[in-house]
Amino acid sequence: MENKNHLGEVQIADDVVAIIAGLAATEVEGVDSMAGNIPHELISKLGMKKLSKGVKVELLDGNVNVDLTLNLAYGYNIPDTSREVQRKVKDAIENMTGLTVEDVNVRITGVNMQSADKKED
Repeated sequence: MENKNHLGEVQIADDVVAIIAGLAATEVEGVDSMAGNIPHELISKLGMKKLSKGVKVELLDGNVNVDLTLNLAYGYNIPDTSREVQRKVKDAIENMTGLTVEDVNVRITGVNMQSADKKED
């Protein structure tokens, strides 16, 4: 994405938008990990680039479409958690980049049963 103004141009790489989306998604309660089984707790140890795993971003004319693949923690309502992920990802991308988010598609590929033990503690 490029933005030209009187001072020059600003370019936002697709990977940057993907990292923003991944970070916003993992901040939602009930999201256990992004695709590829990267638990929320390990993200800080592995680095920001890993946040884009499980995220596909398409930028067209200043509009963004995001596809997320997530694993949820056991015991959370899937539709409610997915809606919260959509809202949080949309808000984060729009606030940080000024781009317009058209779609945030969420695909749930698994449920972490071990998180049921953590939730009961």
